[in-house]
Amino acid sequence: MDRDFLLVLISTPIYIIVIGLEIIFSSFRKIKTYTWKDTIENIYLMLLNMGLDVIFRAFTLYVLSFFFENKITSAPQNAIMYWLLLFLFEDFMYYWLHRIDHYCRFFWAIHVTHHSSEQFNFSVGFRSSVFQPLYRFLYFIPIAWCGFEPLDILFMYSATQIWGILVHTRLVGNLGPFEHILVTPSHHRVHHASNALYLDRNMGMALIIWDKMFGTFQKEIPEVPVKYGLTKNLESHHPLHVVFHEWKNILKDLKKHKKHRDKFMAVFGPPGWSPDGSTKTSRELRREFLNENPSLS
Repeated sequence: MDRDFLLVLISTPIYIIVIGLEIIFSSFRKIKTYTWKDTIENIYLMLLNMGLDVIFRAFTLYVLSFFFENKITSAPQNAIMYWLLLFLFEDFMYYWLHRIDHYCRFFWAIHVTHHSSEQFNFSVGFRSSVFQPLYRFLYFIPIAWCGFEPLDILFMYSATQIWGILVHTRLVGNLGPFEHILVTPSHHRVHHASNALYLDRNMGMALIIWDKMFGTFQKEIPEVPVKYGLTKNLESHHPLHVVFHEWKNILKDLKKHKKHRDKFMAVFGPPGWSPDGSTKTSRELRREFLNENPSLS
């Protein structure tokens, strides 16, 4: 049986159970966690992403196979070491994929769909960055080049994605010692926040250690309750607007800016960048917040 199909068979009942339990418990606690409109939007974005992923998979495997066949080293022969190193390597490369999605506006225009929900629940985990399958494979090339089988790489990504979906919940609190190693619901609530303190933090899929190593970690603080969504939330939830709204904003900025450098930064600079400071990047907003709230530094 195909391993990816087996993953779907195993994970689908888990998703159905946890979403059902989340709906029941959130209703019991009188927390409005789900809305019909938002959930339908999540499904729509998931289907677009999955369709593109299936269409593009043959090309992804072709590219990864080319680098695997021309590998510069061999992966460990020991099965335990092989899968452990593959897990660490894949999660590390995903961290950089995710970080660049947040810090480069060109890629943020694709990834922003995942953050555009003002809800936070398990179904938001399926709210995919529609066009990410067109370039995600680039981050997996070094893994194949180091001797890991292309099918194993894609399987590991799918497997870690299950955890990445299950951390989208408001109903799970602090997980004690696991908070130091894994990406937890608490960490991921921070990631989905629009608060200045929390912007562009906690980029990992399964492990939080990369954020701690590379300076993007932020724990959830009770004094700063999470506000979900974007710093400027969507004015329209038309299906095309949800997917393409940031591209429209980029085109507006390209028309507005006169200098070539400003045009370049409007596309490839950090989201929120402006030549005159009329809009601010997440780093600038975070710095301002910490200057006004030094006790939270």
